[in-house]
Amino acid sequence: MSRIGNKVLTLPAGVELSREGNVVTVKGPKGELSREVASQIEFTVDGTEVTFTRPSDEGRIKALHGTTRANVANMVEGVTDGFKKTLKLVGVGYRAAKQGDKLVLNVGYSHPVEFEAREGLTVEVPDSTTITVEGINKQFVGDLAAEIRAVRAPEPYKGKGIRYENEYVARKEGKTGK
Repeated sequence: MSRIGNKVLTLPAGVELSREGNVVTVKGPKGELSREVASQIEFTVDGTEVTFTRPSDEGRIKALHGTTRANVANMVEGVTDGFKKTLKLVGVGYRAAKQGDKLVLNVGYSHPVEFEAREGLTVEVPDSTTITVEGINKQFVGDLAAEIRAVRAPEPYKGKGIRYENEYVARKEGKTGK
C-alpha cells in the first residue's frame, strides 16, 4: 500500500492544476510548472482536493503512485511558497560574492570558481560566507545547491568547506605524534 499516494492533496487558494496527456501543469502566484508524469496514475480534482489512483497493486505501479503524488505536491508547494537552500562557507579566506549574474567563490583554489545564473533561480549572497538559492522548482534548487557544495565539500578533519546551513560534519581525530 502506498501511503503517500493515498494521501489527499489540498490545493491552496489561487492554484490551478491541469493535465493534458502525460503532462501536469500547476499555475500559482509564483509562476507555472509543468512536468511529465506516469500515464498509469490517474487523478481527480474535486474542488480543492486532488486524489491519486492506481490501476493495480503491482510493485512498480505502487511506486509510481507515491512518486507522482509527491512530485505534484512539490509543484504545488513551489508555485505557492517556493523553495530555498542556504549554504555556509567555513574556512579562513573562503568567501562568496555576486558579480552581476555570476556567483564567484574563492575557496582555497588558485582561481575563483564562477557559476552562471540559471533561468528560474535566484542566487543571493547576504554576506561573504552565506549563499541562498531560491526558486519554484525543488529539483533545480537542490541541483544548483549541490553543485555549489561540490566545489569544496566539507572535510572531516578541520570542517572546512561549503556545507548546507544545518548540515552536521562528523569530525575525525587527526594523526597523533609519538
